[in-house]
Amino acid sequence: MTDPCTDLYVDFLCPYAWRGVELAAVLRGEGEPFRLRHFSLVEGNHPDNVGERTWHLDEQPSGEGNAYQQSSLAAFLAAQAAARQGEEAGWAFTLALFRRRHEGGGELDEAGILNAAGVAGLDLVRFAHDRADEAGLRAELDEAAGIGVFGTPTFVLPDGSAAYYRFELLTRDPQTARQWWELYRTVLGSGASIGTIKRARHRPAPKPAA
Repeated sequence: MTDPCTDLYVDFLCPYAWRGVELAAVLRGEGEPFRLRHFSLVEGNHPDNVGERTWHLDEQPSGEGNAYQQSSLAAFLAAQAAARQGEEAGWAFTLALFRRRHEGGGELDEAGILNAAGVAGLDLVRFAHDRADEAGLRAELDEAAGIGVFGTPTFVLPDGSAAYYRFELLTRDPQTARQWWELYRTVLGSGASIGTIKRARHRPAPKPAA
């Protein structure tokens, strides 16, 4: 019997999703299970998808559309291919690509994807083959839409509770990660049914102690 798992919806374009993945990676190291899932900000925010969803990222011809759109699709397919080499390979690739983009300032281009694959220690021949297979991507994006995901990172707890959590700060410290995660779960499970907390524009969040 497997432990209940929290699904984590991410988009490689999003710095907040990167911080969420880093936090989840710390908690995974302590034995808490998370599963990486994908949500497309490009698709979710596309003007043709106001109301009924008619525009799908995976239907757009290769080489067409803006660079933002193409890099999003390429990153999703690469992460999907990496995950076919095992859960740990999928996490290693995801962390490497997020870090290259949001910590190193790199692009979500072919060089960046191949660099992340090398850092993750993937079988590059198999990786190249699996990247061409888009099976499963549409179903995952449809599932995210069905849940009501609108931003990343969105965490879906084992009991089905789900919410977007915008991390302004990055942590790789286990104690801090645990405190932030417990706060998230407390707010989400509160009988107060808190829907939105947003700081006043000129009142920044206090920085955690070093």
